[in-house]
Amino acid sequence: MMLRRSIAAACLCLGGVLFQATAAPAKPTGLVAIGIVTEAARQTERASPLAIDADDQGLQGARLGLKDDATTGRFTGQDFVLREESVADGAAVADAVHRLEGGGAHFIVADLPIDSLNAALDAASPGTYVLNTRAPDDALRNEACRPSLLNVIPSRAMRADALAQYLVVMRWPRWFLIVGQHHRDALYAEAIRRAAQRFGGKIVGEKKWAFEPGNPHADSGHVNLQAEIPPFTRGPDHDVLVVADEADEFGEFLPYRTAAPRPVAGTQGLVATAWSPVQEQWGARQLQSRFQRQASRLMGLRDYTAWLAVRAVGEAAVRARSTDPEAIFRFMTGDAFRLGGFKGLPFSFRPWDGQLRQPMLIAGPRVLVSVSPQAQFLHQGSPLDSLGPDASETKCKRP
Repeated sequence: MMLRRSIAAACLCLGGVLFQATAAPAKPTGLVAIGIVTEAARQTERASPLAIDADDQGLQGARLGLKDDATTGRFTGQDFVLREESVADGAAVADAVHRLEGGGAHFIVADLPIDSLNAALDAASPGTYVLNTRAPDDALRNEACRPSLLNVIPSRAMRADALAQYLVVMRWPRWFLIVGQHHRDALYAEAIRRAAQRFGGKIVGEKKWAFEPGNPHADSGHVNLQAEIPPFTRGPDHDVLVVADEADEFGEFLPYRTAAPRPVAGTQGLVATAWSPVQEQWGARQLQSRFQRQASRLMGLRDYTAWLAVRAVGEAAVRARSTDPEAIFRFMTGDAFRLGGFKGLPFSFRPWDGQLRQPMLIAGPRVLVSVSPQAQFLHQGSPLDSLGPDASETKCKRP
């Protein structure tokens, strides 16, 4: 019986919570304060009316993570508190960071675009650690990395590699790439080009989306789209139309309107993502239902990554049995750290760039299609390290 209890107390559930149901709650030993600063997204006209545009994205995920931290913390006598700040733009980020630090938060979940994230990093005091849950920019994992920064959200390179692996396994190696007009679209397109070279894909053609197809929400919007998209998508023979439209302005209009009857993948259609409302495997259904009861909506990507960040701090604090920020951070970035995230494999942080290793969902609009890394792509270390820059490829210089 004692052996069974020890095993149960040490078991890391891949769903995400460290369960110690056989132990009695311990006496309080200290408080761990976690801060979150979030900035509302500057939305362009979204293609689909089903897009999640709630004002509390990120915040709701962090709040659910705090509940899970409280569940595990009561067995080690640790209390957790979440301090929240919302800003209108990057100019207000520094003050928000200082207020969070003044409230004792030395772990700050940054639900911020890259410019505001850099402002938060500049404002943070030594001994404050920032968890990036929103900016996928590859530079943050390379030349612009920082010792106090951990990246919870997957990079563009990870997303592109995950998708490329699946397309190559399916023997769809010829890709026709369409790129949007924004800088972030160009960055995603560059990640796709890199993934093609890495895994054996071939970009046989490329075009830039350079026109307005009219108002798609008007009564006659589909008429314009049906007339304009087929000639635009004519090009060399290809297996897949890959779209780079992170602004979500036109990618949703491409399926079923292309000149050739081909699947659409990339930022729309078949996507590689850290999270999707369609994910229900490995116990994810209970996470989805708990979130929906709390927030009265579906769990989006920003909610999931904020939940992961708060859970990472809580899991490290419980496992390290400490409330000291430096000790928690040291354990969180060490070899013994494992975090469950309802995707089948335990997560951990890469020592070379601070990126959270995790499987990537290959999802359609309504169902889960696959999960990368694909079994056919091996790695000398963790299979998860076949997604994104490896230790020999990174330009990050962490101490």
